[in-house]
Amino acid sequence: MIGAELPDEEILGKAYDARLMVRILRYLRPYWKLLAVAFVFLLLQTGTQLLGPYITKIAIDRYVSAKDIHGLDMMALAYLGVVVCGFIVLFIQTYTTEYIGQRAMHDLRLEIFTHLQKQDLAYFDRNAVGRLMTRTINDVETLNELFSTGVVGLMGDLSIVFGIAAVMFWLNWQLALVCLTAFPVIIYLSRFYRRRAREVYRQSRMILGRLNAGLQENIAGVATVQAFGQEERMYRRFQAVNLNYRDVLLQSIRNNAMFFPAIELFSAISVGLLLWYGGFQIQGRAVEAGVLVAFLQYIQRMYLPIRDLAEKYNILQAAMASSERIFLLLDQPETIKNPAEPKRADKFTGAVEFKNVQLSYQPGDPVLKNISFKVRPGEKIALVGATGGGKTSIISALCRFYDVDSGQILVDGIDVRDWNKQELRRHLGLVLQDVFLFSGDVGTNITLGDPRITEQRMIDAAARAQITPFIDKLPNGFHEEVQERGSTLSQGQRQLLSFARALAFDPKILILDEATSSVDTQTEMLIQQALHELLKNRTALIVAHRLSTIRNADRILVIHDGEIKEDGNHDALLARGGLYARLYDLQYRFQERDGGAAESASTVG
Repeated sequence: MIGAELPDEEILGKAYDARLMVRILRYLRPYWKLLAVAFVFLLLQTGTQLLGPYITKIAIDRYVSAKDIHGLDMMALAYLGVVVCGFIVLFIQTYTTEYIGQRAMHDLRLEIFTHLQKQDLAYFDRNAVGRLMTRTINDVETLNELFSTGVVGLMGDLSIVFGIAAVMFWLNWQLALVCLTAFPVIIYLSRFYRRRAREVYRQSRMILGRLNAGLQENIAGVATVQAFGQEERMYRRFQAVNLNYRDVLLQSIRNNAMFFPAIELFSAISVGLLLWYGGFQIQGRAVEAGVLVAFLQYIQRMYLPIRDLAEKYNILQAAMASSERIFLLLDQPETIKNPAEPKRADKFTGAVEFKNVQLSYQPGDPVLKNISFKVRPGEKIALVGATGGGKTSIISALCRFYDVDSGQILVDGIDVRDWNKQELRRHLGLVLQDVFLFSGDVGTNITLGDPRITEQRMIDAAARAQITPFIDKLPNGFHEEVQERGSTLSQGQRQLLSFARALAFDPKILILDEATSSVDTQTEMLIQQALHELLKNRTALIVAHRLSTIRNADRILVIHDGEIKEDGNHDALLARGGLYARLYDLQYRFQERDGGAAESASTVG
């Protein structure tokens, strides 16, 4: 929602946090040799900055005053050599630093991605996708900026400032004191600027979070917005947040417009004082002209990094905030872990058993209560009931997307908590109503890039899923690109692709969660043919609201309010006259009384 605040966007902490910095620097440990090279060249870069004005001093005092043209030529060549060396040194230092930063951030992104892959579904229920993407991409990039232009740049600026100050005191301490007269005022202005910049940064981060959230929501729901004619209202809501963001950034611009000219002013004042006092010193022959010229160059080179320090402060502050958010994410423990010594079935048959299973998403509010049933290898079990009754929760518990509060779920006689998660799920084929298609081509969406699935196996799976005629019509066949989330495919085509995917992976246990709804009659016929092929020689759990798809299942479990209320086949449950009979009457007999065409009964298995 536009206007909704993201709590973790308010995390700012300190502008510098030693604890966080230590954790960040751990990612540089594998590249410490390159880092040492970068620091060496940083010192060399500082040296070139200090050497240039000193060469100018020597050229004026020793050769210009003596009208020594040969010596002056040598000094000009020396100055040119320092400039060239400075260019080479700066190139090597910048390239090395950027290289280290990119490698370290590559490692950090991989660590975050791996950590997210290990999290259970409850974690993703609590954390928005956009926020996790921001942690993985934007916040990591902010840390990279810290390494490439922040820490190293800050150390370079400080080394230049202190190096120049030391050289100036070495050359003439009286002129050095004159040059540094304005420094206390500059330090005060910098502290004032930092406080203002921190407040503006905090506000801009919060408003930017709302702006991004609103934009993402509006784009994702554009069809609903247009269908209900809400474009003007959404425009006004977005405009309000956008105006706030603009005003905050304008405040930042005003702060910069005051701070940087102030630095320039005091730089000019220092130069004026230097010329005034130095001129008197030259007339009194207390100072040579070359020293004064060198001081003029040094003071210009000193004020440039001072101006940059304000920018480095903002980078450091952003990096501290980003690192805190990243480490909060990485510190989230993996709640559903693989056992230390996983068990496995010698010969997988596909038997499933629930024993007194209770599951809660929120403590004290169970969604499954004392669920117990057995599924023999090859048996087809249907789960029906009202929305929210617990059908999908049974499936989630079987796949171990969530751990149960109590009871056991056995697959081939082994508790799912004793299985290796990845191996268990390779035996389970999950086909959902909302089919997710990945970027890539049609073939990749069937095989998911698994090298164990050959091209011939993929082609056979597509043929058995009744989707080959559609693929053959595509210009590039199996290599046809799939648009984002399969937007150019119909619901039925996406469903058939998911069937082909399940056939290609050939699981012993098949799980269908509302996999045959929301399609037209012709497509349903293709789906039923594919479903018949898909269910051969497999254990199946079928969640369905459309009772036509599970009418001939071996058994039907009626789930209501997290409990199994009825268990039996279609005819037995109808004869009982309970919940299943009422559901059937609502779906079919009511339509018949109204003269509607009843859906054709289809067989399962």
